[in-house]
Amino acid sequence: MIPAFINWSSGKDACFALWTARQQGIYDIRYLFTTLSAGFQRVSMHGLREALLDEQATQIGIPLKKAFLPENASMEDYNRLMQQQMEAMLQEHISHAIFGDIFLEDLRQYRETQLAGIGMQGVFPIWKRDSRELLRQIIQAGFKAIVVCVNARYLDASFAGRIIDEQFLADLPPDVDPCGENGEFHTFVFDGPLFKAPVSFTPGETVERTYSAGNWDNRFFFKELLP
Repeated sequence: MIPAFINWSSGKDACFALWTARQQGIYDIRYLFTTLSAGFQRVSMHGLREALLDEQATQIGIPLKKAFLPENASMEDYNRLMQQQMEAMLQEHISHAIFGDIFLEDLRQYRETQLAGIGMQGVFPIWKRDSRELLRQIIQAGFKAIVVCVNARYLDASFAGRIIDEQFLADLPPDVDPCGENGEFHTFVFDGPLFKAPVSFTPGETVERTYSAGNWDNRFFFKELLP
C-alpha cells in the first residue's frame, strides 16, 4: 500500500474522503494532519478545541500530527510551515497527501503545485462529486456532524450548532453549497463508521467574531463545543 497522510480539518468532507480512501484499499494512511492556531489551540477556521480534535483522532485510531500557525500568519508563513511539515513526512517515506476538496479548481491547483515542489502527489477521493448527493451519502453512511462555524455572509446564527441531516439540507438557502465548499459553513464529525465510539461534547454558546480581512469575508458565528 502507498504511504499517505490526510489533510484533516475535523469536518465531514475530510472524514468522508478518509472513508472513501480506506475503501479503495490503495493507501496506508499514517497520519491525520491538522493546522491549529498557536494562540488559541483551536482548529483553523473551525474554531474547534484541541482536546476534541485529539479525542476524535483517538476514536478514529489514526495518529494526529499538528502544525501551529502564529497569529495573523501570512501566506508566506503558511507555505513555509507546510513545506517543513511535508518534508518531515517525506523523511518517513510518505509520498501522497489526501484532501477532501470537491470542486474548487484553484485550490486543487495550488495544492498540487506546492506538493510537486517537494516531490509529493495529491489525492482527491471525492473530487467532482455532486455536493447535494455527496452530503446525502455522508448522512446515509452514518456520519454524525455538527456545524461549528457559519459565514455570516451566507447563513444566520441559527445554523451554528445544527446537526447535519436531511432537514439541514432542506433548510439551506439556494445560494449555499450543500457541502459548504465555498466556506459557507464548517463542521465537526463526532461519530460514524470510522469511529470506535462517539466523541462526547456539550454544546455551549454561539459566539460572533469579526476579523480584519480586507476583501475577504470577515464575520462568523462559532458554536462552542465543550469537551
